[in-house]
Amino acid sequence: MFKGSNVALITPFKNNGLDEEAYIKLIHFHMDNGTSGLVPAGTTGESPTLSHDEHQRVIDLCIRESKGKIPVIAGTGSNSTEEAISLTSHAEKAGADGALIVTPYYNKPTQEGLYQHYKAINDKCGIPIIIYNIPSRSVIDMSVDTMARLFELKNIVGVKDATGNLDRVDQQLSKMGKEFIQMTGNDENAFEFNKRGGVGAISVTANIAPKLCSDFQKFSVSQNENDIIEAKKIDNILQPVHDAMFVESNPSPVKFAAKLMNLSDDEVRLPLVKVTDNTQKIVRETLQSAKLI
Repeated sequence: MFKGSNVALITPFKNNGLDEEAYIKLIHFHMDNGTSGLVPAGTTGESPTLSHDEHQRVIDLCIRESKGKIPVIAGTGSNSTEEAISLTSHAEKAGADGALIVTPYYNKPTQEGLYQHYKAINDKCGIPIIIYNIPSRSVIDMSVDTMARLFELKNIVGVKDATGNLDRVDQQLSKMGKEFIQMTGNDENAFEFNKRGGVGAISVTANIAPKLCSDFQKFSVSQNENDIIEAKKIDNILQPVHDAMFVESNPSPVKFAAKLMNLSDDEVRLPLVKVTDNTQKIVRETLQSAKLI
């Protein structure tokens, strides 16, 4: 259903407003360069500082411009269950293929609270739901057992795993089987993640290196030895790029990279700020080394 290189889309801004022209340009850039799926309004899309109208607009535009050619997995999570239901319902009505829903941040729910949060969304909506498990941002970590309970519900189909713990891939595969979609949220571990049973990534780096990320994903899940060798070669090229994208808080570095590639401006919203001169140097040199600029 969902696999390969899925881009966690940045949201371009201009004078603190949504830059629709640049956003549409980005969507077509990905469609022309092999990206498997589009993920608007996630963390990389600065969803915490999008108004409700903007949040809905970036999802609507993404669905409109992609025209069903590649899947759209809309970011619709919130630490308010009712808000997450509202955002997911809107995405479903707009025609999204799925929803990426982050574990509730700040509230620190128990495992039972996590289960009830996702169950409430599941019961009110009818599109596939991918759990976004990212303890570094939301503080809590969904257990494999809780995930297995949720997988029994009709709309829960998989996870974007940003725990950084590769053993979780094995544990989740053992508990839920191959039908449970596992995609990494950590670009740097994608090779080993897929080797252990993952089927793709929801990627920050794909914003600026869609063709490399797409080719890497295609080769890394192959059973052909030559393809695996090629995947490793691409991974070696991408590793410094992955590192550069997180020298400062995401998405400031990737937005500066996008600016260097004339894809969009590097404007971010407070409390995020543009990257420092030193980070600019790192990002520029890394993109040059990877022949992206």
